[in-house]
Amino acid sequence: MSKLKKKKILLIIGIVAVILIGIVACLFLLKEDKHLENKNEEEKEVVEEKKLKILDLDSDSRPYAVMINNNSAVWKYQSGLMDAYMIYEMLVEGGITREMALFKDADTEKIASVRSSRHYYLDYALENDAIYVHWGYSPQAISDIKALGINNIDGLSYEGTYFFRDNSIKVSLEHRGYTKMESLKKATDKLGYRDTTTSEPLLSYTVDSLDLSNVEGVKDAKYVAIKFSGGYTAKFIYDEENKVYKRKQNNTDMVDYTSKENFTAKNIITYEVGYSLISGDSSGRLNMSNIGSGTGYFITEGKAIPIKWEKNTRSGKTKYTLENGEELVVNDGNTYIELQPKGQTLTIDSEIPA
Repeated sequence: MSKLKKKKILLIIGIVAVILIGIVACLFLLKEDKHLENKNEEEKEVVEEKKLKILDLDSDSRPYAVMINNNSAVWKYQSGLMDAYMIYEMLVEGGITREMALFKDADTEKIASVRSSRHYYLDYALENDAIYVHWGYSPQAISDIKALGINNIDGLSYEGTYFFRDNSIKVSLEHRGYTKMESLKKATDKLGYRDTTTSEPLLSYTVDSLDLSNVEGVKDAKYVAIKFSGGYTAKFIYDEENKVYKRKQNNTDMVDYTSKENFTAKNIITYEVGYSLISGDSSGRLNMSNIGSGTGYFITEGKAIPIKWEKNTRSGKTKYTLENGEELVVNDGNTYIELQPKGQTLTIDSEIPA
């Protein structure tokens, strides 16, 4: 074989080797790119998993505070409350309670049933910078709504437009009222109300499950009963599998009329305030002594710990702290705030009654 042919063969071999090396290098780089892509996706998933679920902390949308009927006649007809990130429960006349549910960035199709305002609920709409939603009012409430300049949407003024009656429910007319978030947003626009807020959330949340086992004064809390009157007790039964509390009113399981799901609470804050009869009010309406400070309990995931609360003004945020003064942090999930009358019984037990 001539030297020229040998050179050509060696050249061809060299070219083939370079091509093969290039192919191998490309395959390696593609594999590395895929590895990095998968790694980035995994990191992205971790970040998404750690994001708070109950509230979008980047959202500046203003919440709505909706007055919810809690008369026993409508217990089985309540709807939409599982979309609320926070619910206040307070005593009203007749020994029953009324709830105020806060919604933010929700698209709830039916919120029921909507009832009339009482003036002390306004304090808690104010502390959340919420648009106040009600169907009617007490004399004290309408006076304060006007005096305090509360942005409110009233079913008495907008029945058939932003509020509706569910006449398929066989209860008294006043118990049939409902609304939906789409209608409330339209009403906000029509009335020219501010729909954004710079107010920080009332509570501080953690995406990681709280470990309360070493907090001073901790007790097991599988069963919670908050007595409001001789005829009414709010109860919460711990569901260990799902780490939430199932809601009862007296001995009735509370189930959403629309979704058929049990109402549940991730967090419960309960403390005592003073209630007293309004002098001269023929309907037995109440005042509440809620400006001041006191003690209570924070309850979550089967544990209860003592806390302190302080509210300095009607519009000021209620401050919740541990006994040592540290800010209270709650689990990612919805919260019931129970303002129990002074002198009534609070039961926190390690066992669920048979």
